[in-house]
Amino acid sequence: MTTTLTSKGQVTIPKQIRDALNMQPGCSVQFGVNQEGDVVIHKVAARASRKPDRFEAARGKADIKWRTDDLMALLRAE
Repeated sequence: MTTTLTSKGQVTIPKQIRDALNMQPGCSVQFGVNQEGDVVIHKVAARASRKPDRFEAARGKADIKWRTDDLMALLRAE
């Protein structure tokens, strides 16, 4: 697989490799070079002390189904 280095030194990890390592957006990776000069990528295990997302508890909890017109009328009311 071939990818292109950007002017900022960034590359996209190909989907096949992301899938093989079960990588999700936001996960940490570690790069290294082995004795043969090959680049090696490792998925870094998530830390248990990771700060919880303050929005995660509220995500998907709204039980009011707003119609767009009703919500816009409420937001635009003076």
